[in-house]
Amino acid sequence: MNFPVLAITLDLDDTLWPFAPIGARIDQVLHDWMLQHSPATASMYPVTAMRELRERSFRDNPHLHYDLSALRRLTLAEALEKSGASMDLLDPAYEAFYAARNQVEFYPDALAALRRIAARVPVAAVSNGNADLQRIGIGELFAFQLGSREFGAAKPDPGIFHAACERLGVEHAHVLHVGDHAEMDVAGAMRAGLRGCWINREEHSWTHTELQPDLQFDTLTGLADWLDANASSQQR
Repeated sequence: MNFPVLAITLDLDDTLWPFAPIGARIDQVLHDWMLQHSPATASMYPVTAMRELRERSFRDNPHLHYDLSALRRLTLAEALEKSGASMDLLDPAYEAFYAARNQVEFYPDALAALRRIAARVPVAAVSNGNADLQRIGIGELFAFQLGSREFGAAKPDPGIFHAACERLGVEHAHVLHVGDHAEMDVAGAMRAGLRGCWINREEHSWTHTELQPDLQFDTLTGLADWLDANASSQQR
């Protein structure tokens, strides 16, 4: 299938890098930090207990699901308070978390493919997560980063896709959203009027019978190759 793509919006977690190793690193880094700075907190909330507290904070605060940073701070604040620690530790504890959160390991294909894609069309990051592209070191490859926290709603809310298109200055139908999540990324974007590209690294089944992805690849390289071929065919 060939169609014009004038800009791309791109998911981050589990599209450019796997999140599971990041999550495991965060858990250990925070525990080690608490051992050093607040042993009582580390004792009351070892890794498993801190994870359970974080999951409960998520369940109990659906109004903050678009703001994972706020939810993380709530978790840390509760752990510090209940363990009798000083709340002066909240900001440095959060910084320890955030430094670990931005230590990513790209999928083997992702960075080279991203550079190829960004050289061809403007790319905007649209994510429900809280990664910092500048800290990660790839900010120069993106026109901008729009997170659910900044926008005030998370994918698949159509508004976040529309806001990205507006900032790009490109009609919805000429923007291709690329991501790993069938609902939040692909179906959400397509319902919002964008094109949808599913990066399906794990060979999941597509379950949305009412629509089909415009494109599907098992690596980001597949999309970079398609963009090259699509551009060549349109120039003929």
